Amino acid sequence: MLLVPKQLQRSGMTGNVPYYGGRLSPAQAYAASHPPRPRPRPAATPAATPAADPLPALQQLLDTGVITAEEFQDLRARVNR
Repeated sequence: MLLVPKQLQRSGMTGNVPYYGGRLSPAQAYAASHPPRPRPRPAATPAATPAADPLPALQQLLDTGVITAEEFQDLRARVNR
């Protein structure tokens, strides 16, 4: 009695078959029980990112009412140092 289809018996087609002859291979059983962990992304270094002009962002915060005029002046003075 032949349990494996002829296509799966060929050496080139048995690569990553999830269900082979009624059983999982040991490597597939291990992979199923140990899902891959997400890799942490490397932190961007401040030197790698271009320096953006913060004054338009501050002006937008002032225009939308997030900060007051006094806070805007204080933050603008900090930026211009």
